[in-house]
Amino acid sequence: MEKFVRIKGVAAPLPLANVDTDMIIPARYMKALTRLGLGRHLFRELRFDDEAGGERPDFILNRPACREAQILIADRNFGCGSSREHAVWALSDFGIRCVIAPSFGDIFAGNARKNGLLLIRLPEALCDRLRREVELAQYAPIEVDLAAQQIRLASGEAIDFAIDPGDRRILIEGLDDIARTLRHAGAIARFETAT
Repeated sequence: MEKFVRIKGVAAPLPLANVDTDMIIPARYMKALTRLGLGRHLFRELRFDDEAGGERPDFILNRPACREAQILIADRNFGCGSSREHAVWALSDFGIRCVIAPSFGDIFAGNARKNGLLLIRLPEALCDRLRREVELAQYAPIEVDLAAQQIRLASGEAIDFAIDPGDRRILIEGLDDIARTLRHAGAIARFETAT
């Protein structure tokens, strides 16, 4: 898992509440045995017009300034719905490293932590303001500093955020479930030898 200490990148505003995992990646695109390539199906129904066969130019991730966004500023209950890890994989494969929203689906949040996607919970009014401000700043890059637990806007404003200390450590050190287990390899070997 890639470490997350700090990133500076474009933040794309997505003012939609209750974005479920099927909206993030429709089930018909989850047949792959690898995580690679899932980003092209991210927000498929929102990004593409299947009848016309092309991109919807009004969707935020299709706009030139946000095509390589690393941060998504979403609305409440992002990632609700069924428990599909593919939703996190699609976001990560597209290049999204951080999602800021008032709340997240519980299973989605667990999958995000296990796969190195930083989720930041901020009050709804603050998320609304952040979405407006990144648009007014014409999508100038913002910085998300997990080590300092701050979001730094192009204007210079710094916004503090809270995160579970265990989640913070896992992300900063880049420890997925296997890596966390392997940290105890010596104790595991001693136990196996003793039995």
